[in-house]
Amino acid sequence: MAEEKQGTRQNRKQAICRKAQRRHSNFYERCAHWSFNRSGEIEPIRWHRERLVLAGTALLITALSGFIMPAWASAMRPAPTPEVHALLPLALPKALPSSITSPTVDDWQVVRVQPGQTLSDIFNARGLGMADLQRVMDAAGSAKSALHSIRPGQEFDFLLGSDGSLKGFRFDQDQASRAIVRLDGAQPTLAIQQRDMDLREQVAHGVIRSSLYAAGDQAGMDAAMVGKLADLFKYDIDFVQDIRVGDSFTVIYDDIYRDGVRYGQGNIIAAEFINQDKRYTAYRFKKADGSYGWYSEDGRPIQKSFLRIPVDFTRISSKFTAARLHPILGRMRAHKGVDYAAPSGTPIHAAGDGVIKYHGWERGYGNFVVIQHDKTISTAYGHMSRFVKGQHVGERVRQGEVIGYVGMTGLATGPHLHYEFRVNGQQRNPQTVTLPKPEPLPATQMARFKAEVVKPQLARLTELDSRIRLARASTPANHDN
Repeated sequence: MAEEKQGTRQNRKQAICRKAQRRHSNFYERCAHWSFNRSGEIEPIRWHRERLVLAGTALLITALSGFIMPAWASAMRPAPTPEVHALLPLALPKALPSSITSPTVDDWQVVRVQPGQTLSDIFNARGLGMADLQRVMDAAGSAKSALHSIRPGQEFDFLLGSDGSLKGFRFDQDQASRAIVRLDGAQPTLAIQQRDMDLREQVAHGVIRSSLYAAGDQAGMDAAMVGKLADLFKYDIDFVQDIRVGDSFTVIYDDIYRDGVRYGQGNIIAAEFINQDKRYTAYRFKKADGSYGWYSEDGRPIQKSFLRIPVDFTRISSKFTAARLHPILGRMRAHKGVDYAAPSGTPIHAAGDGVIKYHGWERGYGNFVVIQHDKTISTAYGHMSRFVKGQHVGERVRQGEVIGYVGMTGLATGPHLHYEFRVNGQQRNPQTVTLPKPEPLPATQMARFKAEVVKPQLARLTELDSRIRLARASTPANHDN
C-alpha cells in the first residue's frame, strides 16, 4: 500500500515537470547546456515552486522591515515636552562711582647710586633740576636728614608724569622705614611707611686653606660678615701674620630680611676661632644699660684696651730691634717701634682711648702724633702724610678713631706707619708687650651672661663641632695613585 502511494507521488511529480517543460519550452532550449556535468547525458533541471515562493516571501519581509520598523518606532515615540525656563530676580552689584574705580599702579623708577654720584647728579640724570630737589627737601621735613649723605648702592625711587615732571620721590629714612614724598596733589605730602624687618639665623663653619675670605666664601658668608668676624678677633689674632692653614672658625649670625628679601648682614651672635690650636670665643650680650657688647667665655670684653695693630697694612717692613742699619743715615741704631708698610693715604687709627699729647712735626718722624692713654701708657704714630682736620693737642679720641693717614714724611724711604708703644716713656715692642686685660662684667651681669648666653650658645657650638668632626671621620680619605 505504501509502495503504491509512493509510486503515485512520483508519477505526479513527473507529470508536473513535463507540464512545466512544455510551458517553458523556450527557456529549456536556451539553458539546457548550462551544467557542470560534462558527461554526454544532461539531466534536466528540476524546479520546486514551493521553495522558491517561500524564499521570495522571506526576502520581501526582511526588506520591508528595514523601512517600516524605524518609521513605526518614531511614530510610537511620545511627543517631547517643551522645556520650561524660570526667571529669578537677582540683585546686581551697584556700579562703582567713577571716582573710586580700580586704582592704577604707580610706575616708580628705581635708581641705584653709583660711586661718586651726588643727589643733584641723580636728579639731573632724570631730567630734573635743583628746583625739583629743593621741593623734595622741603616736603621731606625731618626725614631729609637721610638725604644729606648718600652711599653707593643706595636706592631712590622716582615717579614721573607723562611730561617728565616729578610726581613722587621715595627713599629710606632708616633701615626699617621708607619716606614717600608726593608732589602730584594740591600740596606736597609726606608719608612714612614701616618695612617688615626679619632676622634669620645662619650658621657657618670654615677651614682656612688659602685665606680667611676664601674660607668664609666657601662657608656661605659674604665679605662683609667675614670682615665682622675678623674685627671681632683682631685684638687677639693678627690676620696677616698669625693665620695658618688648618685654622678654623664656627659662626652663628643673623641675616636681615626686609619685606621678605635679604637686605644685608646682621650681627654675630656667637663665634669660635681656632688659631694655631688656640681657641678664642666671642658671645654677644646685652648689658645693663641696654647696649650690646661681645665677651669671651670668662666674661671679659673682646674689645681690648688697645689695638695690637692700628692700621691695615700689607707687610711689616721693619721690626722692633736694638740694632738696625738705618736705611737713610747708613749707621746702626735702635729701631724702637714697628714699621707697617701700607699704601699712602691708608687711615691710621688710635690704638686706644686717650688724649692727644703731641700733634705736629717731629724731626725724623715727620708728621707725628702721641696719645696719652693713662698715667703710664702712651702710643706714638710717625711719617703721616697728613692729619685729620680739626684735631689738636688736648683733644680726647676714642679707640679706632682715625687720627691721620699713612705717608713717608721725615726720614722714610717709602709709605709706612712707624708705631711705638711706650710704658713710662720707654718704648716696648708692640708685637710682644703684654696688654692690660679689660675688666670683666660685674658679678650680677656675669651670672646672667653665663646662664642666658654662654651655656646655650656654647652647647650649640660644641654640637656643631661634633657634627663636623663626625662628617670628616665618615668621609673616605683621598689617596694619591
